[in-house]
Amino acid sequence: MKNILILLGMILGIGVFAMSCGDSKKMKSTETKRENETIMDSKNVKEVYFAGGCFWGTEHFFQQIRGVVATEVGYANGNVKNPTYEQVVSHTTGFAETVKVKYDPEQVDLRLLIDLYFKTIDPTSLNQQGNDRGDQYRTGIYSTDKDTEAIVKEEVTKLSKNFSKPVVVETIPLKNFYKAEDYHQDYLGKNPGGYCHIEPGLFEMAKNANPLPKAKYQKQDKKVLKEKLTAEQYKVTQENATERPFQNEYWDETREGIYVDITTGEPLFISTDKFESGCGWPSFSKPITKKLIDEKMDKSAGMVRVEVRSKTGDAHLGHVFTDGPADKGGLRYCINSASLKFIPKADMEKKGYGDYLSLLDKK
Repeated sequence: MKNILILLGMILGIGVFAMSCGDSKKMKSTETKRENETIMDSKNVKEVYFAGGCFWGTEHFFQQIRGVVATEVGYANGNVKNPTYEQVVSHTTGFAETVKVKYDPEQVDLRLLIDLYFKTIDPTSLNQQGNDRGDQYRTGIYSTDKDTEAIVKEEVTKLSKNFSKPVVVETIPLKNFYKAEDYHQDYLGKNPGGYCHIEPGLFEMAKNANPLPKAKYQKQDKKVLKEKLTAEQYKVTQENATERPFQNEYWDETREGIYVDITTGEPLFISTDKFESGCGWPSFSKPITKKLIDEKMDKSAGMVRVEVRSKTGDAHLGHVFTDGPADKGGLRYCINSASLKFIPKADMEKKGYGDYLSLLDKK
């Protein structure tokens, strides 16, 4: 089927094809592409090769998945150098139409990619997917390292148990891969109505298969906070009140640990940045990172100060002043105990703050 379409396209002329490519690029969604481009420089990007019948549809399918950062269609595991499409379809070169998939393992798991791939093929069909027949349409997952190969074999073996017929998906190392002609690259992106053996609904499924994880820390509704917090904690965090000095929970706390937003649980300050200022409130030279806080001009109470609020929870924390220790940067983050919850070092791991333990190493 695909061969007939390619022949008709050539008859219509290269010029028409080129024009359609230029126009159709505007139609393609760039949301996933923009996100993926930010990952491309990551040293963690890995690659795996999927043969799933006509590579037009297989490439478009993987382009929809969050965490896939780049794709390229080509010919894999054949016996000649630099094959052309015409040579591949002659059934004399041994190549399979294949998609090189680059992905960020921190964004998407290889096991999920394999599971999704199985939904686009009949893994028991030898040398045929949809209307396409020939050894170039065989199925396979080809790897370039031992770890990937082990996962591929394990997952295919597991998925094979769901089928009554033998699964014929190849799970072998990549022998070679040659990029296909330019007109094959991103074919369905450039030709949205083009032929594809994959059912259209699967593309939408792929878009939703690996959603962004929900934020670990989220702002709480004030009604929820009123029930959750003490009266003083609520007044301080939600109504910008200030607790009394020397009569609050953490002003003289000296144990190692982490201080989190009482409203969200998000880490804000670490004990190694806490110092005794004599003011009667917890004082810190800096937050864990300034991305966690907002600083706003405060002209209340007849004074001009800089208010400190938690960025995620939008809770009032206190104020920042420029009379802190010079050797620690000169700032004093004067924070209400009522805005914080202290997690001792011994409890950080079990309460989900294990990633922050290294910050307690004194330098």
